[in-house]
Amino acid sequence: MATINFYLDKTDKKGFAPIHLRINCNGRQVKVSTGQKIEPEKFDKSEQKAIGTSTESNEINHYLDFLRERTDELLHYSNKKTFIQDDVKRILNEHIENYKENNNVNIVKEQVSLYGKPFTFVDLFAGAGGFSEGFLQAEHNNKFFDFVVANDINENCELTHVVRYNHQLGLDAEFLKQDITEPDFLDNLLEKIDGKKIDVVCGGPPCQSFSLAGKRKKFDKKDDLFSHYLEVIKVLQPKYFVMENVKGILTKEKGKIKELIIKEINSIVDIKEIPSLTSFIKKVRVESNSFLFDSIIKRVELEKLLEKDKERGKADFINFVENRFRKLTPKIADYKTSKTDENINTIRHGFNLLARAKEWEKLKRDIIKEKDFCNIDSDNFVNTFTDFLTEISSENVISKIENAIKILKVPTTYKKDCDDIITALKIYTTSFDESIEILKSHCNKSQKKELETILESIRLYKIENPFVANASNYGVPQNRERVLFIGCRKDQKYISEIPATVSKEDKVTIFEALYDLDFIGNNQEAHRYELIDISTQYNGTAKKMSKLLKKRRIDGKPISKGGKSFAEWSRKGRLIERFKPQTKPFYVRNTEALENGEKYFDILNNHKTSNQNETVIERLGVILKNGDYKKAQPELEKLGLSTNKRNYNVLKPDEQSSTIMTIADDYIHYNSPRSLTVREMARLQSFDDSFVFQGSNDIGRLKSEKLSLNDIVINATPPLFAKAIAEKILKNI
Repeated sequence: MATINFYLDKTDKKGFAPIHLRINCNGRQVKVSTGQKIEPEKFDKSEQKAIGTSTESNEINHYLDFLRERTDELLHYSNKKTFIQDDVKRILNEHIENYKENNNVNIVKEQVSLYGKPFTFVDLFAGAGGFSEGFLQAEHNNKFFDFVVANDINENCELTHVVRYNHQLGLDAEFLKQDITEPDFLDNLLEKIDGKKIDVVCGGPPCQSFSLAGKRKKFDKKDDLFSHYLEVIKVLQPKYFVMENVKGILTKEKGKIKELIIKEINSIVDIKEIPSLTSFIKKVRVESNSFLFDSIIKRVELEKLLEKDKERGKADFINFVENRFRKLTPKIADYKTSKTDENINTIRHGFNLLARAKEWEKLKRDIIKEKDFCNIDSDNFVNTFTDFLTEISSENVISKIENAIKILKVPTTYKKDCDDIITALKIYTTSFDESIEILKSHCNKSQKKELETILESIRLYKIENPFVANASNYGVPQNRERVLFIGCRKDQKYISEIPATVSKEDKVTIFEALYDLDFIGNNQEAHRYELIDISTQYNGTAKKMSKLLKKRRIDGKPISKGGKSFAEWSRKGRLIERFKPQTKPFYVRNTEALENGEKYFDILNNHKTSNQNETVIERLGVILKNGDYKKAQPELEKLGLSTNKRNYNVLKPDEQSSTIMTIADDYIHYNSPRSLTVREMARLQSFDDSFVFQGSNDIGRLKSEKLSLNDIVINATPPLFAKAIAEKILKNI
């Protein structure tokens, strides 16, 4: 029987000792150098392992375990029963060389999660994957993120995700291509998650989706996406969730939208704490108002139900209120009136409509989908659709019931009972927070104090105010201001800001981001990098331009020694070691091409300019010379080059770009009269060059299920911005 152990040889001049493998068998020894060195004080001789849990120690220990396993296989499980010493050395050296050549990244990468702490995340409204990419770049104290599922409705987004994360990085992250408003969305999402606990949910529902709970009668596909986003949060109950949106959301409808969002987030409850609230309501319940208190209890207990049971719970609530009205009917109307009166029928039929809310919601979704497909807007059809969709809303049905009750000549004795029925129906449509406000109005001072204590424990997420963050503060060469709502589960540390990684004077400039891609002209496509000679290309301003290039850390912060410029980081890649690409980047035209293996393996991808005619090029030249579209307009008119185009953005090499919001043709390169390429737009968003945007770039912008590459680039969250958010979460989670 052979024994296998590791020992240290004499230290070298730098204080590092080589680690050797020693085999003792039948009085003979075989010694093999592992090629690995370590400081003696960091090696436990009795355990024969590196001390500590650092990445370096973990990798050494994994390597030694690997060698021990291979040696054990050779000596004890091999078909060959005897070996000469040279055979053992030769075979083990083959393993050692092969490991050093191929497995320093791959095998350690597979196993490193055993030594690290992975946290799971889901990316909703994922688009191309800006949040996903940033989260996979984040690491703190050996904590990192494990990508579970992304969701969007766009084909090019799905294709980009599949190629990047499944093929290129070799991850098993899923993609759910489905509208979040569809009835079976949550079921399908949970199926993709496959029982995993989700630690973080990120995403940004489009700003158009925020409305005051039906007060804004527009009814388009983007309506109410926010509430569906929160439904996912309620079901998954992650430790943190991040909701990103445009800065204007803070002032939309005079700040009422912001208040609504916070109120809805505060309405997400810890269902384990519901019984304590129910007990409190029963304790303060007064007999004279028992029906109203019972209605609040039923509303509160709806929060406990899983999504699949919620519709039944809502129907039970309506039946409870309807039974109250049935008992009241003989007291407020005679038999004949109760059977024939229009107002009594309105009330009865209103209850029928409310009890069938699920069916009406499905109908509403289908109509909105068809309306959107037919582009019904700003025409003579839109009001008819709007009126019908308004009519079937729960709020409108309740309003009609309320008006019908007012018209009835209800005896004074029963007026309060009727008022309670209306209040109960309004409780049905309120958020959890709003129903609690109704409860508070029936509590005395000491009861309110006790209620606040209960609410502290029942609210699942802590959030006070959203905050504005500028992507340029995190190494992105773009002044992109976004509002962040970060929900922190009550058992987690509170996050109220994302500290900047780059100072104002050290922000990444457009030149630093794009200079090495400036070798392409109008209607050209490049598949490899070319050498850029700044001194030749910029002649008199070469010194000034060269000064714009700074050596930085990966997060954009300048450092005096080592480091890389923004462009160099873009070419090298910013993913942490665990997620380094398994294959070279490639491009495919569509899903069918991917399935058929029609891949384009190029050194550089997505670097193609538009085919603009001579008139457009001349126009761009005039605007570039003037440095501003408005300033250039007199000269454009004089030369007959005027256009109805609303705006052109002239890039300034020593500044950051404005928020990337429009197509590449709306931007003029700082050095030549041409539009930007998808790759240049991606650089301004801080995507690595190895991140290839997949699919066709010439798709009609109206077909939202297949957006162009320009669209999915500009809609994305900048990965470096997402990385800063992710690292802040890792520090706190």
